[in-house]
Amino acid sequence: MNVASGRATACSRKRSRKRKIGLLLRRRIKHPSERMSFKFHPSIHPSSNQVTQPMLKLQQELGRSANGWVQRAFQSTSIAAAAQPRAEGPVDPVSEAVPEECPVCAYNEWDPLEEVIVGRAENAQVPPFSVEVKANTYEKHWPFYEKFGGQSFPKDHLKKAVAEIEEMCNILRHEGVTVRRPEPLDWSMQYTTPDFTSPGMYAAMPRDILMVVGNEIIEAPMAWRARFFEYRAYRPLIKEYFKKGAKWTTAPKPTMSDELYDQDYPIRTVEDRHKLAAQGKFVTTEHEPCFDAADFIRAGRDLFVQRSQVTNYMGIEWMRRHLAPDYKIHIISFKDPNPMHIDATFNIIGPGLVLSNPDRPCRQIEMFKKAGWTVVKPPVPLIPDDHPLWMSSKWLSMNVLMLDEKRVMVDANEHTIHKMFENLGIQTVKVNIRHANSLGGGFHCWTTDVRRRGTLQSYFH
Repeated sequence: MNVASGRATACSRKRSRKRKIGLLLRRRIKHPSERMSFKFHPSIHPSSNQVTQPMLKLQQELGRSANGWVQRAFQSTSIAAAAQPRAEGPVDPVSEAVPEECPVCAYNEWDPLEEVIVGRAENAQVPPFSVEVKANTYEKHWPFYEKFGGQSFPKDHLKKAVAEIEEMCNILRHEGVTVRRPEPLDWSMQYTTPDFTSPGMYAAMPRDILMVVGNEIIEAPMAWRARFFEYRAYRPLIKEYFKKGAKWTTAPKPTMSDELYDQDYPIRTVEDRHKLAAQGKFVTTEHEPCFDAADFIRAGRDLFVQRSQVTNYMGIEWMRRHLAPDYKIHIISFKDPNPMHIDATFNIIGPGLVLSNPDRPCRQIEMFKKAGWTVVKPPVPLIPDDHPLWMSSKWLSMNVLMLDEKRVMVDANEHTIHKMFENLGIQTVKVNIRHANSLGGGFHCWTTDVRRRGTLQSYFH
């Protein structure tokens, strides 16, 4: 027998086997209703490559030679489609094999930055002056919220903020970083849920809503009603990353009903705030899980988090269970009258190297020193008193973005912190975003690092 006839015979045998497989499948699944119930059989995990007991039994019926084909059939999203010949046309990108190099990967705050999401100031709205907003803002700014709540931030100020962030993006690109942006949406639109009505706010601070841990993007549930639908601006990006192999998790979305907030939260003065924070009392209750991603900060296998006005213990516990056993969550606290987001209070900038706000000392700082970490107290910020900071404090000066262990993006106006970084052997990349600061964040807040070149390690022993 010549080679050609041998190949033809082999192909004929292969086609015969496939016909038998198809016949056996059709005999096993006779009625459409049976196909539907079989499709969602709980013993077949759609994301697993392992062969479960029903699959093994069927494969034994079909013969050893058919194992691989049957596995692929049962991993399909439709058993009916798997039993029929594959249709011609483009392959669904979600079903493609996961690439070896995931587009999403970050384990800490300082590995070399390759890709980042930078927020948008376009169409930003002042949140309504509700109880959760009042608890997170200082009394001197309350008239601003009472006047502009539910309206646009001042147009001239917003225009300058947009220009500053565009320049920041250009500088990041110049430093070799790929920059991605959320969708520009209309945040003035009112929306109503069964529990509340609110306009939106913005998509300026991706750090608040998105956190990358390894090759997983976690969408935070948030705690302000004005930010309930903020995730919509990021969904096109997240879906793109998911299709290319990233894991994508959305934390349980709170209803944000009245029960989530202490409607009688007694704040009048800074002294009130200090007293309440020391007692562990916050405007958010434990009615349901809530957290902002910016209350967590990463150091390899260890993540540090604070209970704050927007992150409750239920939210922290959800994260602990979700990330276990590969990662450990440590709760730390600070002498802070208004805890909200950890990265202008405690910012980890390198392996065993942390900036610790001297105005908000960490109550657990000794455990970092015992672990051999270097604790650096940044200098007092230089931002003028008359510069509007409607949603944050002056300590945005320490809210820096590490491009790698030896390069940091920092406020161009903060000369004393430049000197601090130079003494640490870290080169400063200076950028001015003073008007963007007014919307509630520095460089760390305005970004979410999508990919950093590094490996999972332990830095806290």
